[in-house]
Amino acid sequence: MSQTELFRSQAPAPLPPRPISIPTSRETTLRNGLTVVVVEDTRLPLVSYRLAFPVGGAFDPPDLPGLTDLLASLWPEGTKSKTSKEIAEEIARMGANLSAGATSDYMLIGGSALSVFSDSILDLLAEVTLEPSFPENEVELAKQNTKESLRQQRAQPSFLASEMFSRVMYGDHPYSIVAPTPESIDRSTREDFVEFHRTKLVPNNAVFIIVGDVRYDDIVRRVESLFSTWEKGEEVVANFPAPPVYTKRTAYLVDRPGSAQSNIVIANSGITRTSPDYFPMMLMHTVLGATASSRLFMNLREDKGYTYGAYTNLDARRTAGTFRATAEVRTPVTGPSLKEFFYELERIGNEPVSEKEIADAKSYLTGVFPIRLETQEGLSDQLVQNRMLNLPNDYLETYRDQIQAVTIEDIQRVARTYVKPDEAAVIVIGDGALVREQIEPYADDIEVYSTSGKRDQQ
Repeated sequence: MSQTELFRSQAPAPLPPRPISIPTSRETTLRNGLTVVVVEDTRLPLVSYRLAFPVGGAFDPPDLPGLTDLLASLWPEGTKSKTSKEIAEEIARMGANLSAGATSDYMLIGGSALSVFSDSILDLLAEVTLEPSFPENEVELAKQNTKESLRQQRAQPSFLASEMFSRVMYGDHPYSIVAPTPESIDRSTREDFVEFHRTKLVPNNAVFIIVGDVRYDDIVRRVESLFSTWEKGEEVVANFPAPPVYTKRTAYLVDRPGSAQSNIVIANSGITRTSPDYFPMMLMHTVLGATASSRLFMNLREDKGYTYGAYTNLDARRTAGTFRATAEVRTPVTGPSLKEFFYELERIGNEPVSEKEIADAKSYLTGVFPIRLETQEGLSDQLVQNRMLNLPNDYLETYRDQIQAVTIEDIQRVARTYVKPDEAAVIVIGDGALVREQIEPYADDIEVYSTSGKRDQQ
């Protein structure tokens, strides 16, 4: 082989990691308990605001699931002095954005604009935060839109898989709820949104992240002036039931007659976001199923051709978590797919990963990490997650060191601890008449449900 051919046959060695320059943050706590975090970044004439509260869908009233999602959609739709249209026109005039959203663990409202409009977008954000009107017409429109969206979601096997997975894995923990019901949507009233906003979205539970072309002293004074009338409330306490513990492999079949494919989810209980096992789990997840070069993908897609993609998901939240493997496969290969899934899930704990696998996983994780911090929006969102999920103050600075410190032994240890094929929940959305016999060899018990979520008693 010539030198040219040899050169072309070998992939170039990865470049050494480039240092990450993370702007220094400064923070203070106002008299009403609002924490303000400021990152001065004058590279571009932009500013991003994120006001976050550690109150998400897990804090929905038991009889009103989905309340926080609805509230988030309604929050920017009117204040005591501005209509939804007037707010939208003001945002458009500035070329800015203003939006709200919710996860299971937290809610946030935020905006961004050119720094020349920094004061204007902050004024509007403060008004929307403190004086939302939740207009009746917008409430009714949001309720109707949500019911229509729910109807469309229920026709999708991926939604049914997510719904059954959450129900099975979280039990009485509020993470088990992934969507409202038509009845709970109808029960939601304007007064419910007003009360939740008044009692849960209070300054002493909140963190205000400001990143961009601002000056610390000036912006803190302005925030203090705008939010000075915001009164403290009760501290939020997360006191939720523990998720169930499984000691055998149970399959949950959602019968979807005529389905051309089976949606498979194989899950174990996992870790919280602050677990010391998080970084070893990240490496294990990357080797096993996080990317298109991981073991599950290469096995089920590249080798067997059963699916377009097979992956794992590390879902580590504030108070509970799961680890799961997923794929959408052709109905006739549901059983063979389960066989390959369990082969890989057992192998990751029984056999040490190779030096190449751990090196590639570390290279991937340390390589994509800086991309998340390249923009003000990305940095703002990462800082929100750090605060809402109670991560260490030096999390961003030490992330790559934490990844590099993980060993092959660490990966095998967490795989044995958290990946337990014999105690897994197996969720399959598919044509029951065609897949039940395929599932039976891989489950101690099988429970059958309709697409409406009702269990078949036969």
